[in-house]
Amino acid sequence: LAEKIPFYEKLNEADKIQFENRVQDFLEEVKITGVNCEIEELDKLLIASSAVIPVFNFPTWKYYNLKEVLLYPKPFNHDFEMEGSQPIQGMVGNGFMGDKMILSKTSLRQGFQAEKDKKNVGIHEFVHLIDSIDGSTDGIPKVLMSKQYALPWIDLMYIKTKQMLNNETDINLYGTTNEQEFLAVVSEYFFEHPEQLEKKHPELFEMLKYFFGEKS
Repeated sequence: LAEKIPFYEKLNEADKIQFENRVQDFLEEVKITGVNCEIEELDKLLIASSAVIPVFNFPTWKYYNLKEVLLYPKPFNHDFEMEGSQPIQGMVGNGFMGDKMILSKTSLRQGFQAEKDKKNVGIHEFVHLIDSIDGSTDGIPKVLMSKQYALPWIDLMYIKTKQMLNNETDINLYGTTNEQEFLAVVSEYFFEHPEQLEKKHPELFEMLKYFFGEKS
């Protein structure tokens, strides 16, 4: 954890023990299956850490909407094919796949190797799960927020999306796809590069800090 997870490395000793316990709990509760690839200890560690990081400040949190993570060797398409250059690095299942998540092994590892790039597919997909717990994956994480924050958050999403489309910001343009992708993309930024987010987007930083229970 100290070598691979910057979030863990920054914690105090008591919180590190809590993080370790939460990682272990996740691995006992959620099955991880390799699809045409071997599951190594590092992969388990990165997946579990991706799950724990966004909800670390919520000690009793459980992903009741996830039973299994499928790990593919590399990115895939909507038919789960991996030939050639494919666009999907991770996804949360729906329908008969509703309690599963799919991640690309190469993308998962890359997310933790390049901390300052504001991208982490593991965190991205777990934020989608958090968003969906209220029954609607809509970019408004009701489980993390009081009702009065909904409209300010929607307004802020609109403002930032407009800036992104006008190339006036450093936020990943994939966040303009829809509201749920906006939430996932800016959450990656928040956990990967918080100092830069606070400096460049203070309102967004404060809102995400509130969502994820960060202490001042």
